[in-house]
Amino acid sequence: MSTLFQHSRVAVAAMGLALGALTGISAAADVELSLSGAHEVPPVQTSASGQGVISVGDDLSVSGSVTTTGVAGTMAHIHQAAAGENGPIIIPLEKKSDGEWSVPAGARLTDAQYKAYKDGGLYVNVHSDAHKGGEIRDQIKP
Repeated sequence: MSTLFQHSRVAVAAMGLALGALTGISAAADVELSLSGAHEVPPVQTSASGQGVISVGDDLSVSGSVTTTGVAGTMAHIHQAAAGENGPIIIPLEKKSDGEWSVPAGARLTDAQYKAYKDGGLYVNVHSDAHKGGEIRDQIKP
């Protein structure tokens, strides 16, 4: 292998590392969700369901969405609380269309919320007129 070629490979690798550092690339963990009334507190008898993916980055960024069926959702949120408990809203989700909810651009967790996420202490739920406290829910488990 020629010396020029070896130097070119090293330079390209170094540029790739530098570009990654400058653009703030961070690893994100995708968590698949399966929302149901059985996960609500207290449990809700409903045929509604939801599926989605929430991604949490090492830089505390949050993204993702949830799609629901069988529920006329009025609100959806990410809350902080362990399974079996209810907790405060930390990120309101945006309604994109009937049955589709997304994390708003630029959403981030605090350090305490990130620790709660790592411990399984965050959840997503979707509210309805029939179940104002939440009709379907699932924990965000890393």
